[in-house]
Amino acid sequence: MNAQTGKWIIVAGIIIIIIGTLIYFFHDKLGWLGKLPGDIYIEKENLRFYFPITTMIIISVVLTIFINIFKKFF
Repeated sequence: MNAQTGKWIIVAGIIIIIIGTLIYFFHDKLGWLGKLPGDIYIEKENLRFYFPITTMIIISVVLTIFINIFKKFF
């Protein structure tokens, strides 16, 4: 490991703290997340299956845009 690796770990930690803080304080505003049209939810007597495909696609697009902007400036 070198100093550059340590810097990236610190940046990743700061990003995780920011995301965690936003979720902690605004969890009531994020109720729609995971309940979007296209999310698959099947519930039967002894089976509960949930696959948030639309939510995962939206999160993936947002993260891709964020990472590309971050790479452009740094």
